Amino acid sequence: MTKAIMIQGAGSNVGKSLLVAGIARAAVKRGLNVAPFKPQNMSNNAAVTVDGGEIGRAQALQARACGLDPIVDMNPVLLKPETDTGAQVIVQGKRFATMKARDYGKAKAELMPRVLESFHRLGKGRDLVLVEGAGSPAEVNLRKGDIANMGFAEAADLPVVLAGDIDRGGVIAQLVGTHAVLPDEDRARIKAFLVNKFRGDPTLFADGAAEIARLTGWHDLGTLPWFADAWRLPAEDVMDIATRKGGAFKIAVPRLNRIANFDDLDPLVNEPDVTVEIIEPGRPLPGDADLVLIPGSKSTIADLADFRAQGWDIDLTAHIRRGGHVLGICGGYQMLGTEIIDADGIEGPAGRVAGLGHLDVVTHLEPRKTLALTQATHLPSGQSVEGYEIHLGRTEGPGCDAAWLSVGDRPEGASSADGRIQGCYLHGLFAADGFRRQFLNGLGAQTSDVSFDAQIEISLDALADHLETHLDIDALLDLAR
Repeated sequence: MTKAIMIQGAGSNVGKSLLVAGIARAAVKRGLNVAPFKPQNMSNNAAVTVDGGEIGRAQALQARACGLDPIVDMNPVLLKPETDTGAQVIVQGKRFATMKARDYGKAKAELMPRVLESFHRLGKGRDLVLVEGAGSPAEVNLRKGDIANMGFAEAADLPVVLAGDIDRGGVIAQLVGTHAVLPDEDRARIKAFLVNKFRGDPTLFADGAAEIARLTGWHDLGTLPWFADAWRLPAEDVMDIATRKGGAFKIAVPRLNRIANFDDLDPLVNEPDVTVEIIEPGRPLPGDADLVLIPGSKSTIADLADFRAQGWDIDLTAHIRRGGHVLGICGGYQMLGTEIIDADGIEGPAGRVAGLGHLDVVTHLEPRKTLALTQATHLPSGQSVEGYEIHLGRTEGPGCDAAWLSVGDRPEGASSADGRIQGCYLHGLFAADGFRRQFLNGLGAQTSDVSFDAQIEISLDALADHLETHLDIDALLDLAR
């Protein structure tokens, strides 16, 4: 029978996703057939699966750690925030509805059977399923109808390991406080704990860990030092996007309010000569940027309005006037055009919105979502590119006559007359080493011989070794049932 265990966190962003990826790779090295599972995720950084749906980016990385292609059953419910109070709900890879938070709370009960269906289907023929929780089980106000943490653990009858984050401080309160507020039946599911993100000598926390064990009765699996190469692995949480200083070539990336599919940045930050600077709201786009990259957005029209409110439209015009280059991907591509037409009111009131006007294209937002794993060719160089498309709408106009990619016989993307401003719908294109070098070299950057895919594999192996060194992985795996 397939065994399973659930990793929950004493808060958000305690490192659950990387813990599951590292445990998965460690288990694979032991010869186990492993799969990752997250019942409910919330992220606008989605991955397109081989079975034609979308899941959270973290589960795609975890699938890679397991040596598997990502499939929709690995993350059956994905929430993609569109506003502060509402999100698009993806169920088993496909759009289910757009809901306000209160309405979603009422709908969770009908989603649990779909979640369990995916869990049991995923587990067939496996030795182990590693389940990741979301947020914290200490949010007892959300316990009724829960499908993300203890509600799912109860429904699937899973043991739980609770992870705390010492880097943010108060880890004893995180873990012991969770023990204190949980109802007895949920508390009994937690069999062990671990402490993550310790900076320095982890033995200095031995007394603290012993106190947590005494107060909770849970088994101590260890204290995990900070994993220095975590930044090399694709991040899912928008809070993990940070400036990465490298060399002289600077790429400025405005942090859009609803930034989406920002994994486009991951191969760029791995280039030693490239500095990727995240421009926070309230800051101007830097005058010394070589390239301004406008990333994807879950709410293009709202983010375009915010782009203007920040004054970034003025900064971008100045950047172009100085001879700078611009690349827009997906939502960023749509913003660069002359107009966005939302006739069906998909992103708000129906109407037309003026774009930034740097590409001679018009975007029509349409209800049908494009979801595809895509192979393309970079027309100027002939380099092959593999990526994915995940967007609403179609873009057309004279600028598309200067397409710079082709997908089979279909031209993709648009360029300005001088070629310094480009846009396309294809995410993930910089993961192609040959294209990335050709593109950056053409803008004057020095590139390395780093293979992005090889770097991910090296980092996953290093993460697994890190966990094996500092955590009792044998004890953790023995807890699975």
